[in-house]
Amino acid sequence: MDNRQAIGSWLSGPQAAAEDMGVDFGHRGKRLGLPEEGPGSVAPLGRRFGAIFIDWALCFLIAYGLIAGGDQQAAGNWALLVFLVLSFLTVGTLGFTPGKRLLRLRLVSEGGGRLGMGRVLVRTVLLLLVIPALIWDRDGRGLHDRLSRSVQVRL
Repeated sequence: MDNRQAIGSWLSGPQAAAEDMGVDFGHRGKRLGLPEEGPGSVAPLGRRFGAIFIDWALCFLIAYGLIAGGDQQAAGNWALLVFLVLSFLTVGTLGFTPGKRLLRLRLVSEGGGRLGMGRVLVRTVLLLLVIPALIWDRDGRGLHDRLSRSVQVRL
């Protein structure tokens, strides 16, 4: 092995190095028993970011227009509370937020059923902390999803 291969495997990370040695990790969601493609498969990252952007914009508009009286700085703070309530109520009852619904995503428990309200609350609070959402596993789930034992899937 020359130096370029060693540096390449170091930069690619341990999963890429293991795959080069023949280890098959399978598709995202395989460990959870989810299909590789189509309905019920793990939601793609781009759609998940799009959904949270839509939800955040909606919450900011609600906070700006209805609560903060046009004060942009106050609206940003109020938008966190609006996001907490919106996410808790919609995911807890329907399984998706408005943004997730528009982008055809749903939140389910690891076993495929509905999330209980307690797990929805844990997930939403961790999502508001941002950092847990930035730590992913090989199935593409954030720490907030792992701790609440949930997974975002395609509809």
